[in-house]
Amino acid sequence: MQEIKCPNCGEVFVVDESGYTQIVQQVRDKEFEKELTRREQDLAAKKESELEIARMKQQEDFNRLLMEKEAELLEKEVAIQQLRTRLDGNETEKKLAVSEAVSQKDQELLQKAAEITQLKSQLSGQEAESRLKEQSLQKQYEEQLKQKDELIGYYKDFKARQSTKMIGESLEQHCLTQFNSLRMTAFPNAYFEKDNDARSGSKGDFIYRESADGVEFISIMFEMKNEMDGTAAKHKNEDFFKELDKDRREKRCEYAVLVSLLEIDNDLYNNGIVDVSYRYEKMYVIRPQFFIPMITLLRNAAMNSLKVRQELEIAKHQQLDILHFEENMNAFKEGFARNYRIASDKFKTAIDEIDKTITHLQKTKEALLSSENNLRLANNKAEDLSIKKLTKNAPAVKAMFQELKDGAGETPAK
Repeated sequence: MQEIKCPNCGEVFVVDESGYTQIVQQVRDKEFEKELTRREQDLAAKKESELEIARMKQQEDFNRLLMEKEAELLEKEVAIQQLRTRLDGNETEKKLAVSEAVSQKDQELLQKAAEITQLKSQLSGQEAESRLKEQSLQKQYEEQLKQKDELIGYYKDFKARQSTKMIGESLEQHCLTQFNSLRMTAFPNAYFEKDNDARSGSKGDFIYRESADGVEFISIMFEMKNEMDGTAAKHKNEDFFKELDKDRREKRCEYAVLVSLLEIDNDLYNNGIVDVSYRYEKMYVIRPQFFIPMITLLRNAAMNSLKVRQELEIAKHQQLDILHFEENMNAFKEGFARNYRIASDKFKTAIDEIDKTITHLQKTKEALLSSENNLRLANNKAEDLSIKKLTKNAPAVKAMFQELKDGAGETPAK
């Protein structure tokens, strides 16, 4: 029970626990509501104050930015006014500059006109010189064309005068004669002979080889092809490419050259040396007049790489020597390993035999030690032997020995 005194009348009331709890709860709730209301009012006032401060700050920032913008506008207006003043002042300068530029241009035009007149005179002179050069070149080309026509006529006449069987052989003889006429002066160390090796089923016409200091730096397989104009079945140069490439590879030549009078009207083959390496490696087609120039061209190109080829040959020999050294070393290693393996096996066998001998000697030693022990025991037993022990279980023998003892004892008394 709890006593509660009224603050107004001073009367004291007695209430139970539940009633007291309810009264306390009511008082507490009212105080909480009051405190909550007060807190809300304080927060609202604080929020209003902060908002007012923020508004004032924004107003100050706005005023500051406005003043800055007004100052910038004022500066821009001053600059514009200055530019207008300068433009007004520059009008006179512009007029003066324009007049000076016009006079300068007039002078330049007069100078250019003089230069044009000079160039025209030079051009007329160059045109005259050009016409002379053109006439000279035209005359030169006409002479070359005439020579070409004469050469074609020569070869046509050359073919017409030959039988079908002798056509190819005559072209071969023509090329051989050309080469032999220059052999001793231009190619003194060269090999140029007919290819007579037909073991593979085919052969070329000529093989050219040249060496320096034992190193071959160029080799060419030549094939000569020709036919009469009246031949019914016309051949093409490319009909012989495959066979020529096969002969080049079998005879181990670096280049293959087809000397041909086939397709005499084909401008591709009439304009000079034709490289057909796009079909077969290091293969060329030429007319007979390019026979010697072709050899010279390939030979000079190969001479540039002669030093490299010689160095490669030396390196190849060195590599071969190293290979032989390695082979000898490997043979020595194999022989040494074989002898070592045999010696190791023999050594192992000898060790095994020694181990067996040691085991046998150990057994012999043990047997001898055992025999010595038995002999010692036998000796001990022999030393321990007496008449008494011998006659222990033989009373008759004991009596006999006693009699002998007694008899031996009486003899000294006599």
